[in-house]
This record gives sequence, C-alpha cells and structure tokens, in this order.
Amino acid sequence: MSEDKAIWPEVDPISAGLKGRCPRCGEGKLFPGFLSVGNRCVNCGLDYSFADAGDGPAVFVILIIGFVVVGLALWMEVTFNPPFWLHLVLWIPLALVLCLTALRLIKGVLITLQYRNKAAEGRLDAGK
Repeated sequence: MSEDKAIWPEVDPISAGLKGRCPRCGEGKLFPGFLSVGNRCVNCGLDYSFADAGDGPAVFVILIIGFVVVGLALWMEVTFNPPFWLHLVLWIPLALVLCLTALRLIKGVLITLQYRNKAAEGRLDAGK
C-alpha cells in the first residue's frame, strides 16, 4: 500500500466497514457486489488492491454465529424438547441469514481496519 498523500477527514473504520464504505473518504462503495471488493473508490479514487481480509471474516462468523445458534438450539432442546424437524426449520434458515449478513459486515470492518492500521504483507529485509 502506497503512502496516502491526500488530505481526508478522519473516518471511523468500524462505522465505514459496517456501512460498506471506502476506508479513506467514507463515501464510496467498498463492495460492488455482495462480498466482492471493488477496484477503487468512485469518490476519492483509493485503490482497493491492498484489501485482503483472507479467511478472517469466515472464522469470526463461524465462531460468533455458531456460538449463538448452537447455544439457542441447546437451550430450546433442554427447555421445550421439540421434535427434530422443528430444529431443522428454525436453526438452518436462522444460521444462513445470520452468517451471510455477518460475513459482509465483518469483512467490511476488517478491510477498513486494515487500511487504518496500514497492515501489509510481512516482508523480510534482505539487507540486514
């Protein structure tokens, strides 16, 4: 990521990421599709080639949503003892909706935090 020479007002990375906005100006779209990151910001021209959230969003979604859904399913089983088909009807759609929603939100936040903290690939100095 090249050094940013433009003067832009401070953008909160959490709110910009949750809204799917540019990490530099907070106005342009970060995602042209559902999860695909654009090439550059249409407002300020920031190149999004630095954006690589990797598997981080998926890991967070699995841990957070898995904890919530499994906890609720266990609570319901112990408290009400419903039939198995009711578990399928309730928890599979809930898990899908929560996972897809959370995946986009977390990916946006991780990319904006990556920009804010100037995170880059690790490199070894050959001269030392």
